[in-house]
Amino acid sequence: MTVGFVMLVHTALDRAEQVARHWATHGCPVVIHVDRRVKKEIYQPFVDSLSDLDNVLFSKRHACDWGTWSLVAASQDASELMLSRFPEARHVYLSSGACLPLRPVEDLKRYLAARPMTNFIESVTTEDVPWTVGGLDSERFTLRFPFSWKKQRRLFDRYVALQRRIGYKRKIPDGLVPHLGSQWWCLTRQTLSAILEDPDRQLYDDYFKKVWIPDESYYQTLVRLYSNNIESRSLTLSKFDYQGKPHIFYDDHLQLLRRSDCFVARKIWPKAERLYATFLNPDSNPMKGTEPNPGKIDRIFSKAVERRVMGREGLYMQSRMPGHGRGHGKTSAPYSVFEGFSDLFENFDEWLSRAVSARVHGHLFAPDAVEFSGGQKVFSGALSSHATLRDYNPCGFLTSLIWNTRGERQCFMYGPRDNQAISWLIATDPNAQISVISGAWAVTLFRSNKSFSEVRREAARLQRIEAEHIEILRSQHIKARVRIWTMADFIESQMEPLQAIIDEIGPRNVRRLTEAPRMRDLTGFGQFLQNLKNQGMKPHLMGDFPMGSEPDMRTREHKRPYLVK
Repeated sequence: MTVGFVMLVHTALDRAEQVARHWATHGCPVVIHVDRRVKKEIYQPFVDSLSDLDNVLFSKRHACDWGTWSLVAASQDASELMLSRFPEARHVYLSSGACLPLRPVEDLKRYLAARPMTNFIESVTTEDVPWTVGGLDSERFTLRFPFSWKKQRRLFDRYVALQRRIGYKRKIPDGLVPHLGSQWWCLTRQTLSAILEDPDRQLYDDYFKKVWIPDESYYQTLVRLYSNNIESRSLTLSKFDYQGKPHIFYDDHLQLLRRSDCFVARKIWPKAERLYATFLNPDSNPMKGTEPNPGKIDRIFSKAVERRVMGREGLYMQSRMPGHGRGHGKTSAPYSVFEGFSDLFENFDEWLSRAVSARVHGHLFAPDAVEFSGGQKVFSGALSSHATLRDYNPCGFLTSLIWNTRGERQCFMYGPRDNQAISWLIATDPNAQISVISGAWAVTLFRSNKSFSEVRREAARLQRIEAEHIEILRSQHIKARVRIWTMADFIESQMEPLQAIIDEIGPRNVRRLTEAPRMRDLTGFGQFLQNLKNQGMKPHLMGDFPMGSEPDMRTREHKRPYLVK
């Protein structure tokens, strides 16, 4: 006794010839159905190439379309020919021209011989099928589908909508409980002959001719009438993506296919020379004696689907633009934003570079140019310092910078003078660490030589911009790590917030700060703020700044606590 193979072929006839010859020369009869649309000048050489094998036959040809009855009719005719001409076939295995055996034929024979009465066909009720795509589960059995979903999509959709509107429902033949499953099965001779020789076959055929995608439900439903010995699984490895389209296996999937331990895989790329050379050579095929277990590689396919749908965190490209609301990270690595620090401290970027092991830039979004670290004109990923190029897509510029420098933390200065287009991006990015000294922009105005009327107008503009930015940073949608101090509060105890920032950037650096950045001379700054108030502008973002000639910037001495009894 042996296993017979029914092959449904419509393309890559040269590969189908290789596989059919492999099975036939190892004692397995093969019946091949070739799509009627294949031209005679291509079909006839294919037939002639296998004419030397007595156990290879060709069945009546049908013009096959996806999701239509023609596929079932093709398998019926080929199966009838198999059962009538090859009585030694105890099991019949349905495959396609794009299938490839992964294990030695003798291994499959032994496996089926140990299970002579077992039917291998995925067969589950519509309530238990999680993979149906298109919104038609039970309705595929109660509505009519005379139009092709692929070729007549508009008629298909309109006819479905019409049937739903008028409440039309087809009667399911008595005794049938609709089941669904993979179209690739392996049935015993007894079960398959019972399906094809059933007195009510014409009734069942007429019903399934108007079912949507009957090749996934015809045998899967009828097998339940004739056998209780069913393993609801396919021996063929066939994986589908999130859109219901089959995965195609290429040469670089060789080790993946070996890990599956399945007997047959579908769908193989016709030009996968390495796969065909490896699996059709029994001497180099080590897969023997193990139970088929496609679940071993399900994790890899799940990751592939996630990568296809979600992309990679922080990677933006034409073919992988992330969807909104999918909960995926907006950038690929942590980074730090410092607002107001370069206004309050002299050479803050140099001090920060010494304090942490990170790349420290100036104002990346400055209006005139991008201030890359070290004054570079072109940075990682060919990012230009030209402001016009950056402002074409500021968010894309930032995400590209973080992506191109993965493995090195990036820090940059930011403020109300800079391009504000990235405010929402950094505020809603879990990778962002944002530290803000509100109102520190006024120090730069205080030190400028502009006329006071011009300073007043600029102060009002910058305060309005920063107030809107801080409102974003305090919104309910915030996901970044945000710290905000008024300028007065920060000056009062500057070492504590600086230490907290440094600890978060470099958690491995357990040393306490021994050097503080040099603060700019603020003598007269309090009076400057009062002058702004006197001119009708209220500078409220600085906090309760002292009105004296100079704020108290001395490091406070922390006395030892004591108890009072």
